[in-house]
Parts: sequence; C-alpha cells; structure tokens
Amino acid sequence: MSLTKSLLLALLAVVALAGVSAERARYDNYRLYKTNAENAEQLAVLKQLESSSDSILFLDGVHIVGADVKMVVAPHKVPDLLEILGKAEIKYLLQSSDVQKTMDEIDEKVAMKGRAGEAYNWEQYYELDDTYAWLQTLAIENPGVVTLIEGGKTYQGRSILGVKITKSGKEKPGIFLEAGIHAREWIAPAAATYIINQLLTSEVEAVKQLAENYTWYVLPHANPDGYVYTHTTDRMWRKTRTPYQGCFGADPNRNWAFHWNEVGASSNPCSDTYAGPSAFSEIETLSLSNYLASLKGKIQLYISLHAYSQYLLYPYGHTGDLPDNVADFRKVYDVSIAAVNKRYGTTYTGGNIYDAIYPAAGASVDWAYGTQDVRMAFCYELRPSSNSIITGFKLPAAQIVPASEELLDSIVAMAAEVNNLGYFN
Repeated sequence: MSLTKSLLLALLAVVALAGVSAERARYDNYRLYKTNAENAEQLAVLKQLESSSDSILFLDGVHIVGADVKMVVAPHKVPDLLEILGKAEIKYLLQSSDVQKTMDEIDEKVAMKGRAGEAYNWEQYYELDDTYAWLQTLAIENPGVVTLIEGGKTYQGRSILGVKITKSGKEKPGIFLEAGIHAREWIAPAAATYIINQLLTSEVEAVKQLAENYTWYVLPHANPDGYVYTHTTDRMWRKTRTPYQGCFGADPNRNWAFHWNEVGASSNPCSDTYAGPSAFSEIETLSLSNYLASLKGKIQLYISLHAYSQYLLYPYGHTGDLPDNVADFRKVYDVSIAAVNKRYGTTYTGGNIYDAIYPAAGASVDWAYGTQDVRMAFCYELRPSSNSIITGFKLPAAQIVPASEELLDSIVAMAAEVNNLGYFN
C-alpha cells in the first residue's frame, strides 16, 4: 500500500475519533495580569505559583528577574493571588477583566469543514484534517515534486504529516521547517502551509530560486493531538495530550534529548512547561527525532516556527554560552531581521535563546544543532509583538498573509546568507 493511501486510511479513522470531545473550555471572567519579579525573592514566589496552582495559566515562563510574566487567573483564585503578590510586594497590571470576551473579539475565522468547492487559502485557519487533505492533494497533483512524508506519530495515533519538495527534480541541500509544536500557536502552521504553496506556485524569482536550489522538508503540525484539542476543547492548549498524574501533556519543545530539563522547564505534570518524565517521553518528539536522524547529513538549515513576540532566535537555550559559529549566526540574523522589516515595517529582535528571551532547555532547534550537525538552526516567534495581550496566540485571520509574506522574505534572505557563508556546500 502506498504511503499516501495508508495515511489517508489512518487519517479517516482519526477524524472519526475526533468527533467525540469534551466540553469546550471557556475563560469567562478570568483575569489577565502582567507582572514581573524585581529580585530573586519575588522570582521564587512566582515560580512557586507557577508550579503549584492549577487555577493560573502562565502565558510566559517564570525564569529571570525583570522579565514580564502574563497570567490568566480563574475568578475564584484572584483574591488569593493578589494577597500573595501584595505580601511579596510584586507589582502587577490588570490587562483584561474578562479573558473570554477579549478572545472573542479576535476574528480568527476558522474554515467550515467540508465546504464544497472552496480552495485551500490563507484568509482563514483550518482544522488538522483539512490541512492534511490539502497536503495529500499536493502530492497527487505534483508527482515527482511533492512527496508526502510522515515525520512521526502522536499519542492518539495521528500522523505527523508533511511534504518533501524537490522542485528541481533532484536532491539538493536540505532545509527542514517544523511548525505547530505548541498547539495554540495557530499562525505557525498557517505560515508553514503558505510557504509550501509559494514554493510550488510563486513566480517571484527569488522564491523560485529558493524552491529550486534546495530540497525542502515541511511539517506544518508537529503536535497534531494538541492542535485538534485547541479546536475541539481548549483554544489555549499548548502541550501534547499524553496523560500524566491527573493532568495531560508535556511541552514538546522542552522534551528533546539535549540538556533536557536543565533549566527553563518544569517537573510538574500540570505545568505548561512540563518537560515530561524523561527526554523523548513523548512519542511526537521521539518519532520526529528518529525521522530527522534518518536525514542526518542532508539538512543544512533547520527552521522552527512559533508565536508570538516577533523574535528570531538561535542556540542555545540551556546556557548563555554561545555556539562556536556565533559570528555566522549573527550575520544570518542581521540580514534576516532586516528582510522581515522591508515589506510592512515589522520589527523583529532576538539573538541566542537564553539571553534574548529566557532559558529554555530541550528545544528542537538546540537538538538539531547540538546532535545532528545542522550548523544553522533558527526559531522564529511570529506576529504579533510581545506587547499584545491575550491576542498573542489568537492572531486575526486577516494577518495570516502579511505575517507569512514577511516571513518568506526573511527566509529568502536567510537562505541566501547561509549559502554565502558556505553552509550549503
């Protein structure tokens, strides 16, 4: 049986199971607070809250003094929280008194399933099976150019489906693009599919060269179970769906076997940054790592798409020590953020993960760089900026195209500079 046919049968089974879901989570009258720790003692208080409370959703990790931390707080927990913050003299700002209302004001525009005759497009977000069906159609319509690939499996039995694009008809230096490892970051998979489409259809010379000069591997959804859950049950879900001690999921971008759980992750199964009980405990990361290992020597540039805050990041996340080729990383970084700014004036910042945002061990980018000899590995944190409130993870559908256009501009410049530095040779 062909890969395409066998995957189709598996997908149909999963789609049938997806129809059964829990009641949708709502955040009516939940408060959104922004705070930061001004000293180590205050940081310890926030860390204790992060690790012990199941009624506070931390949208940012609690890692360093002076960094903003946003918290979504259940109504019944507000008095306790404010008392704790007051005793510790931790300053805070109320940014929303009704998180659900704030979320509802954002027009994400999710495509209706099974809408006959409507072509896949970037004016709306799609559910998993719609995107997978589109990927399968691409493989059928572009024989010899698009090959369906399975990057791994999930706890609930789904495929981590993607495409390999060989526009030139022969193997070229490889670029691997992974998106959606954090389920609630919908713009990341949308941007990945936009790039796939442009690689196949664009008449812009720079994009045509990007397609023809490299072999592309693109996985729009590295965490399919989590993504489905954001559509059926909880829009703010981040992790996998593996059950752990009364809670669910591990953070798949803290689960890779490179300095796993050394810093910037949690050992609490209920935490959004739970690293898992061991490195590669999640079938998603384990199977994807095995697929990447099978490509060792073929991938010269690794790109991971996330949201939000408009950052471009490179290794390492576990330490402030810099890569031995950091001078080249900085050159690529400079041309890439300059390119992302040209079309719409969007400003990106960044640098090495540890210093630019926060310590975070066990990420896919670090693993690719640190164990697979991928000498150029970057993470984009896409629109919107870090100044956004709850809307950060709910980027309006109207921004899918502009966010993706400027990303592609940046990747064109990135690939050119990586090539200039000799990494594709």
